[in-house]
Amino acid sequence: MIVHGFAGIGWSEALRSMGLTDIGLELAWPACRTRIAAGHTTIHCDVTQYPTAPFKSHTVKKIDSPPCPGFGKSGKKLGLRDLPLVHQAIDDLAHGRDTRAAIGAACLDERSILTAEPMRWHYDLRPEWIAMEQVPSVLPVWQQYAEILTRWGYSTATGVLDAADYGLGQRRPRAVLIASRVREVVLPAPTHGGLGQPPLVAMAEVIGWGYTRRPAPTVTGGGTATGGAEPFGNGTRQAMKRAIGTDAWKDRGVPHLRPTIAECAALQGFRPGLKFHGRQGQQHLIVGNAVPVPLADADSRADDGVGERNFRAAA
Repeated sequence: MIVHGFAGIGWSEALRSMGLTDIGLELAWPACRTRIAAGHTTIHCDVTQYPTAPFKSHTVKKIDSPPCPGFGKSGKKLGLRDLPLVHQAIDDLAHGRDTRAAIGAACLDERSILTAEPMRWHYDLRPEWIAMEQVPSVLPVWQQYAEILTRWGYSTATGVLDAADYGLGQRRPRAVLIASRVREVVLPAPTHGGLGQPPLVAMAEVIGWGYTRRPAPTVTGGGTATGGAEPFGNGTRQAMKRAIGTDAWKDRGVPHLRPTIAECAALQGFRPGLKFHGRQGQQHLIVGNAVPVPLADADSRADDGVGERNFRAAA
């Protein structure tokens, strides 16, 4: 049984490609609708309030991608200032002390405490394997998780991986943690851009316009907290404008650099025709907040560092 916290849609689509299914715990109703319509088992809930007890009689695997805005490069970056509190909450949960409420109230960004939430599940369920993903600045948190899990007998691996190195037409570095208590784990080896490998996939190859020699910049959830139609930040758009008119750029003849939701989904590696629900801004959030399918796929297959056949056996 794969229990998926902060579920979104990316990990689930990757698991499907391997013939696996998950149970997704998700609070945002548009994301739930998207998952349900795509055929993914979904529980509409606040994962921080959901009990672990229903899963204790099962062999559980665990996936988590907590919200990242407070730790990202844009915005107020309050999550970075909350990191000492997050570390404390994780340590407390790893010793069976639930201090989430008090520590969460002390955080500058109310979302920061969510990055400690997976430890509650790990302590209670001791999953067979674990996979987690967040923005690169959260790597020290994942390293703390790894130290704790190693003491509990897990094999662990952490690092920052870029989805472009696994065939995505988008630069998207992410901090990842994988762990297993039944097999040795290693981070997945890149499949693109290295010696003897296919080149990195260019943005224009995926959506027909944009950079011709390099992947797209990171796709975001949009320009506001509730989503928006500017998946590329202002600095990114200015850099794109400087490439227009050169052979490094393929134009599409429109006066803006705003990709459609379908184009954002393609840059995230989603299958054609996948329908996203909610208002336009909510759809941008679902797409932009998702773990890219090729990166989730690579992490999932890295359970023992060998490949899909052995991952299936472990699952």
